[in-house]
Amino acid sequence: MHRLKPSLLDSLLDPLLAHGFHPPSLKKALSIVLDKLGKPSYDSPSSFRVIVLLRTLSKILERVVTSRLSAQATTCSLIHPLQGGSLPGRSTADAALVLQHNVESFHRLRYKVSTLFLNVKGGFDNVEACSLLSLLRRKGVSPYLVQWVGPFLRDRTCHLTFQGSPCTFAPVSFGVPQGSPISPLLFVIYVSSLHLGSPRSLTISYVDDFAVTVASPSYRMNVRLLPKSFSALKRKASPINISFSVPKAELIHWRTARSNEAPCPLPVQLEDQLFYPQSHLKWLGFIFTPSFDPRPYFSRRYTLANTALATIRRLSPLGIGLPPHLCLSLGRSHLALILLYGSVVWSATPAILNPMSVFW
Repeated sequence: MHRLKPSLLDSLLDPLLAHGFHPPSLKKALSIVLDKLGKPSYDSPSSFRVIVLLRTLSKILERVVTSRLSAQATTCSLIHPLQGGSLPGRSTADAALVLQHNVESFHRLRYKVSTLFLNVKGGFDNVEACSLLSLLRRKGVSPYLVQWVGPFLRDRTCHLTFQGSPCTFAPVSFGVPQGSPISPLLFVIYVSSLHLGSPRSLTISYVDDFAVTVASPSYRMNVRLLPKSFSALKRKASPINISFSVPKAELIHWRTARSNEAPCPLPVQLEDQLFYPQSHLKWLGFIFTPSFDPRPYFSRRYTLANTALATIRRLSPLGIGLPPHLCLSLGRSHLALILLYGSVVWSATPAILNPMSVFW
């Protein structure tokens, strides 16, 4: 459309942003309801996944607003320094490196370090438009952007699509739309206040994933400090309608690679539930161990590469399928990405690299 008539999209979208108006026709979403695999029962809504389809024309304008709002995120202090996601230089790798750097900094001071990993319950669905708009105004965001965000969030409708569903649109009174280019940025701004700060405690987040880290002379003290930090986080989250999914919480007691001590088994109690420390866990796509051992992570990458290689081989059986030289080119480009993903965070040792050399 833009190639055929370059002025058409500008003439349609410029007035919407200039006058702070988002038409109702662009606020209708189709939500495809899919079963989550492996669930023992499908009697509750949590057993299903909803994929939201939005208007393409609206996404173009949302991308423009995202770019402009991102430019003001730093100048207006919309984002906490320890927040990640939706901004350049705030990737998952950056968040993982910040966590590792701070843990190792505490270790150099001879402290015992523990981290509680939390996930926001509902995430995008709990954003209140009035509270978000009030925050944007207080931070000094350009009035025309604030004026557009309001109509964008209000009076949205959604149609749940599944077998036998009625073809009617229902109003959506809360949250930012899933799948929108601007939704992650708006959510990150909305929860920017949920970051505890103290000399021996910090909160790192990437969109709706939070990591609360404490440091003290002993792990026993850490398991007493973490519930207090969690309670403080809940108190700050409650006024903005944000809560955390406690059953999904995970705990890890960090240790140095040269430590000879036995792993600490002390659990943390949150809302009458005990969470025992993990020997390894997955956060933001990276596998962490108490000593930041890269071997489990690269072992996982090696397994994924083997699976991908088997799939590529099936594309070129003898006499049919893709020519071998195309499969070779596909394998080299695809397998390198799988094997080296995360290498900016973890340094692969020779013992790790040797098995990977079979792919080259």
